Amino acid sequence: MLLRRKLSSRVVVWTLASLAAAVVQADSSAQPQDEIILKNGSRILGTLTNSKEGVLTLETDFAGTLSIAVDQVESVHSHEPVVVLKKDDSVVRETKLDFNEEDLSLATAGQSFPLEELNVLNPEPWELGQGYRWTGLVSFAVAMQRGNTDTDELDYKLESRWRSKADRYTLKADGEVDETNGQKTADNWKVVGKYDYFLEGPNYVGLVTSAEKDKFRDLDLRYLIGPYFGRQFYDEPVFTLSAEIGLSYVTEEYNVADDEDYGAGNWAINASSDWLGGDSRLYFDQSGLLSLEDTSDVVVDTTFGLAFPLLWGLEAAAEVLLEYDSGAVDDVDELDQTYKVRLGYAW
Repeated sequence: MLLRRKLSSRVVVWTLASLAAAVVQADSSAQPQDEIILKNGSRILGTLTNSKEGVLTLETDFAGTLSIAVDQVESVHSHEPVVVLKKDDSVVRETKLDFNEEDLSLATAGQSFPLEELNVLNPEPWELGQGYRWTGLVSFAVAMQRGNTDTDELDYKLESRWRSKADRYTLKADGEVDETNGQKTADNWKVVGKYDYFLEGPNYVGLVTSAEKDKFRDLDLRYLIGPYFGRQFYDEPVFTLSAEIGLSYVTEEYNVADDEDYGAGNWAINASSDWLGGDSRLYFDQSGLLSLEDTSDVVVDTTFGLAFPLLWGLEAAAEVLLEYDSGAVDDVDELDQTYKVRLGYAW
């Protein structure tokens, strides 16, 4: 009887010790989290990963990644060290921060400054002047019809950009190949390469070169090269707008019409917006050429589109492409309209 009581006591002691150890281990494994207090009184815990363009990004256990507008935030307290890039390009590393609507305090560094001076929180290497960020998109639109008329259509598009703090490289390519009853009805492509060098503020200078072919518009090859001046007027997710204007040397080789060489003014306008929400993107892209020898000779390519993300980096988009060439040869319309629904991969 005495032996049973001793064994029972030992079991109880061992069980209580195990429970206590589990509680201590659970408490020690629980990591403190960053805290955001919203103006409506809500308290959100997670890991603060980024702050850029007036938006805070927070990784949470309950809702994944949250994007929170700074103007909705009452205060933020960081438990984990962060890297702060200020608008004067100074960098403060491995510091904890506290900020409210007006001031930002760096606890480790002992600094305090207005929130407006914050440029990026936890910047990427390229934002610190280390290498380039590579982004891009490749997409296709395919259509097949069988019956009274056999039709095959293939459209393709590639956009790739390499961006550093000092400069940017851009490569664009697109084309179309269509067949109806075994006969080609469209065969065209265009490749554009650009280099931008950023000046102080929103201005930049660049160099553009391009080559273009359109068999059914009698264009065997059009290529150009020239410098330009650009300005980023707006650069917020809700609305981005940039414009470029420059001069270029153009050579046009035709299958039937006479070949031409001339100087031209060239321009480009690019705008986009996430106004519809859901990570969708409205965009407008236009590029144009105006002959300096004959101002009635104008070439304008305009694209309107709506793109929205799918799973695993896939993107779907609907586009309207308007191609205007006032110098089109006889029997070729000056305005060519194309409607596309494409599927692609963005990175």
